[in-house]
Amino acid sequence: MMPADNDTLLSIHATGPDSRSTDSQPSDLRQTEVWWSKRYKWLENCGYLLRPRYRPDWIPSWQGTSKEPFTCEDWIRPRYASVLDATRISDGEFVMLKAIRRNDHPFEVEIARYLMSEPLRLDPMNHCVPILDVLAVPEEERDIIVMPLLRRYSDPPFQTFGEAVECIRQLFEGLYFMHRNHVAHRDCMNLNIVMDPKPLFIDPFHPFRVHRTRDLKSTPRHHSRTQRPTKYFFIDFGLSRRYDSSVTNPLEPIIMGGDSTVPEFKSRKPQNPFPTDVYYIGHAIQETFLNEYSALEFIEPLISDMVQDDPSLRPTMEQVVSRLETICQGLGSWKLRSRLTAKKESLLESVFKDIVHWPRRFKYTLRRLPAVPRPRQ
Repeated sequence: MMPADNDTLLSIHATGPDSRSTDSQPSDLRQTEVWWSKRYKWLENCGYLLRPRYRPDWIPSWQGTSKEPFTCEDWIRPRYASVLDATRISDGEFVMLKAIRRNDHPFEVEIARYLMSEPLRLDPMNHCVPILDVLAVPEEERDIIVMPLLRRYSDPPFQTFGEAVECIRQLFEGLYFMHRNHVAHRDCMNLNIVMDPKPLFIDPFHPFRVHRTRDLKSTPRHHSRTQRPTKYFFIDFGLSRRYDSSVTNPLEPIIMGGDSTVPEFKSRKPQNPFPTDVYYIGHAIQETFLNEYSALEFIEPLISDMVQDDPSLRPTMEQVVSRLETICQGLGSWKLRSRLTAKKESLLESVFKDIVHWPRRFKYTLRRLPAVPRPRQ
């Protein structure tokens, strides 16, 4: 849903489509893109339209012109072989496609479907990525899951403490939801956390150049999270496991995910993945918020407990959710509406941003927008 830059949308740990060369490879497509191009017509018949770059008869738009290729939309390549954007033909909705080899990740589709099944799908604590469709690739041991077009959860930046608190609340309750339903994510680090951009963005952004509009001509305009509350999701269930409710202490061989700091990775003994999830999400919050912004002392003790080296000393996600609720009850509107100050800001920069923030804060208060912006269920 990687280390990667801010343009990255999804973390992919699955092995991608075959990268072997083919005789019919179009001249400007990467070898890993040919797999998608060959399935253009099939995907179209399934109801999903790839960008012009992947049409069987594609001719680069810059050919025969004075245009620089990088200024053209059809020059842009995906960052991961297994992930590509598309448009749902029925309603024009932008979606993401992820190809999954069943032999490499035999449980991913099953778990994703389970978490979107009734009645789990309707649970307000469910923050697992919606699965819109699952396509079985003909004559291959491979599925394509269709998801909404999502965006890295910390981009655009958070403006207020209330926005940060709401994000943290959703992520904690989302992981608790998974644990309550006997699913361990096993890789819920920063790059596998995304948000729904639709409430925020006025202009559609390009899926692989997220700071540009789809035609690359301008910067996409957006609202703040306080103006238009959004929802956060976990993606990538390639390493996830589901357990029977009777299994109270599952032990799994160590499988390294995207966060190399997990203390359990130093051990060769099988580990319970649920406390490891607690570390993952605690460290993600530490990286995104505590390491980047000032004045978050109110949540530091909880995060410190979550990232303890000894898994047996970490709280459960049920306890984490309860403790966060207690913490939030002690935060007043003044604090929650205050601007998040980045630690790297200079004094002059902080003063300028505070001056800009005050009219915005006054406007939000006048409009009675909640200090903690929760999306409507």
